[in-house]
Amino acid sequence: MAVADSEVRGPRTYGNWRKPATAGLMGLGSLGTGLLLGGLIFVVFLVMIGGMLAGFVGGILVGGLLLAVLTKDKHDRNLITRMTVRMAWWNTRSKKAHLYRSGPLGRTPWGTFQLPGLAAPSRLSEHTDSYGRPFALLYVPATGHYTVVIGTEPDGAALVDEDQVDVWVAGWGHWLANLGDEPGIEAASVTVETAPDTGTRLRREIMSNIDPGSPAFAQAMLHEAVDRYPTGSSVVKAYVAVTFSAASRTGGKKRKPDEMGPELAARVPNLTQQLSATGGGAAHPLSAQELCETIRIAYDPASAVLIDEAHANGEDPELTWPDVGPTAHQTMWDSYIHDGALSMTWSMTAAPRGNVQSNILSRLLAPHSDIARKRVTLLYRPLDAARAASVVEADLRAAEFRQTSSDKPSARDMVATRAARATAAEEASGAGLVNFGLVVTATVTDPALKPEAVATVDNLSATARLRLRLVHGSQDSAFAGALPLGLVLPKHLKVPAELREQL
Repeated sequence: MAVADSEVRGPRTYGNWRKPATAGLMGLGSLGTGLLLGGLIFVVFLVMIGGMLAGFVGGILVGGLLLAVLTKDKHDRNLITRMTVRMAWWNTRSKKAHLYRSGPLGRTPWGTFQLPGLAAPSRLSEHTDSYGRPFALLYVPATGHYTVVIGTEPDGAALVDEDQVDVWVAGWGHWLANLGDEPGIEAASVTVETAPDTGTRLRREIMSNIDPGSPAFAQAMLHEAVDRYPTGSSVVKAYVAVTFSAASRTGGKKRKPDEMGPELAARVPNLTQQLSATGGGAAHPLSAQELCETIRIAYDPASAVLIDEAHANGEDPELTWPDVGPTAHQTMWDSYIHDGALSMTWSMTAAPRGNVQSNILSRLLAPHSDIARKRVTLLYRPLDAARAASVVEADLRAAEFRQTSSDKPSARDMVATRAARATAAEEASGAGLVNFGLVVTATVTDPALKPEAVATVDNLSATARLRLRLVHGSQDSAFAGALPLGLVLPKHLKVPAELREQL
């Protein structure tokens, strides 16, 4: 006799993500605490050498420096960081480095439409994997990274059982955890792009299947659907970019594209096959032509109609990597103007606090009528097992130090300590550790729609319980970082991110 399971399980929740911190005094990190102690010693020497007046002046200077470090906004950015960004922007404006003009009549000596900024030195080649599929291999010499971009067709969560969604989420977590064990992987990113549907694909599909002998009424209905259905509809595309290091080991020789191509040809099929278990649908590596079209449309949204019409006519647009960049762009303090469009990019400064459900990002990822093109990119940097163990143990010691350094610890410090212990226990039992971030880009075709786009992203971030900050002074770099190019943004910083976190 079968017995029905009467236990009702609530919705599965996810969380316990933490931003690693170092131990320090007065809310400072290890580097900030070192500055505090060094400043005190400096003041004592001034008093011994120059008297009380010199010590008083030195104390004011040291106190002002520490006050600038401790004064932080809601995005956890101190006064020194904000002043540095503002000064760097003034320097960029004075050198006119925020302007870009390409092409035969542009300012670039090579006369092509090369990508600007961080992606300018990138090189593209095409290889064939073990399944006989061509895949594009993007090489960035500045960081020594190779990137393979995988196109996916997500199934979506509509009319899907909750248990199946949980299986997909578990599969995605397993895929991310396996990245830490893959040799040479530096980072991975997932880009979900929503854009208006041009209707070209629908027209091509219907026109190629209309039976000339069918009733006139049925043909009229199909023609009406072709004319009216694309109005207001959107298309959703998803890309997964996996970035590999050119060196096989730390300090090893950097390999050339001809050497990396055959090696990755045997690894790409495994990566695409594992993505199918995460709800990503049919995954396939993008060819060089497909990647060129994707990046060209991102910088010039008006070209999407021309590219779709060319495919509908059975033609492939002749695009090469030196010709996918914008004709002109201008970087503003809080926006980015490129080829007749205006884009704004936000970066995540705080993940959702507490536990969330699997559909927390559904409204942020969905198309919106106030934004012509929206691109949400999740950035991942997997840590290998050896480094992950040291990171979680250091984070646990820092959390315990913050809690025990006060007689009456705050509730936030106590919760942080429990979370750090849970993370350390999960890592010790074999779980993977991944650093992650999020970048959101909103593109409008009319600059007058900028306030509506800003308000829309602010509202969508609130529904996702994310804290987003509009990127200031480097909108062009943030725009490139949100593209499926596999750019590892921390590797392009002059001041390492690890050093700034220790303040």
